[in-house]
Amino acid sequence: MDKHIDECAKVFLRDQKQLFDEPVAYDLEEAKEFLEDCMAVYCKDIKELREVMDDEGMDVSDLSNDELLEQLEVFRLDNGGYFFVEG
Repeated sequence: MDKHIDECAKVFLRDQKQLFDEPVAYDLEEAKEFLEDCMAVYCKDIKELREVMDDEGMDVSDLSNDELLEQLEVFRLDNGGYFFVEG
């Protein structure tokens, strides 16, 4: 996650309302701190995302890739990667 934290923080700051009713971060530093505190995980592709979510105890085996990406905890990055936040 460390090498992708800046990009993840930008996306999280912009899209955090998909997961929370109220903002939990108001600037990039707060977004980075939040992602580090909740141990967000960067995933390079959908296969890795599925593995991470499964490892976290989520039953994603019956979800299609599109359904997986619709999960509130999943954020898509401009580089084609994803990150997963436990809300």
